[in-house]
Amino acid sequence: MMTFNFEGPPVGDGDAPADCQDQLLPLVNEIVQAAVAAGWKRDDVLLAFVELAWDLYENRRGDL
Repeated sequence: MMTFNFEGPPVGDGDAPADCQDQLLPLVNEIVQAAVAAGWKRDDVLLAFVELAWDLYENRRGDL
């Protein structure tokens, strides 16, 4: 199991999506690099992230 050490969201007028993106970027880059090293096309891996994130977002909207 992987462990992630995220910092909490910004307090006040901070930019939560940008701060979260900054924390996710190294993780996503590492996954993409591993997939490319295994023979996957970079664009395919990045597109899979987009589609997965969108599916998670859409499924979450039904929980509100």
